Amino acid sequence: MIEKEAMYKLTYGLFVLTTTDGEKQNGCIVNTVSMITDNPKRITVFVNKANYTEELLRKTGVFNVSVLTEKTPFDIFKQFGFASGRDTDKFANTAYPKTENGLYYIPEYANAVLSGKVIDAYDYGTHTLFVAEVTEGKVLSSDKSVSYEYYLSNIKPKPQAEKSNTEKWVCKICGYVHEGEMPDDFICPWCKHPKEDFERIS
Repeated sequence: MIEKEAMYKLTYGLFVLTTTDGEKQNGCIVNTVSMITDNPKRITVFVNKANYTEELLRKTGVFNVSVLTEKTPFDIFKQFGFASGRDTDKFANTAYPKTENGLYYIPEYANAVLSGKVIDAYDYGTHTLFVAEVTEGKVLSSDKSVSYEYYLSNIKPKPQAEKSNTEKWVCKICGYVHEGEMPDDFICPWCKHPKEDFERIS
């Protein structure tokens, strides 16, 4: 038996991954970015295939990773994590700076930005593992990087249960609240996690 909560004990950071389709830029929240070699500098990025950013990254092969800090407000996670770039322009009415590759990054709430060029991609079912050469790296602040645990404990709003006869379920990953019966094949509309990652609000 595998208890899903055991997987939540792994240490993750949180990042905004940005890329482009050649015209419009897009971004999403990811939690698995790691360095694999120092010379040349290479990193890996795991991206859920349900994310539009994953589709664009497979096409263009260039990206930025903004390393988010503990000062990041929940609005940034909503902007990049709770909507799809397929039907939302996540950079509309914003004025983010760009790195040398022409892609946006998040300067105010990141302590560093890394630009990468994909050299390999591996299909792992629900996710794609991208291996990339780092083409640019810049320190933005000395603020502490945010961990997934810190986000859950200090940034993500706690669900408020209302008195009602309607069943309510909350996603343990992103905080989305579903009302009513939950079918076995239910998928969270925000973070794309299955029914198993929901718990009933009593």
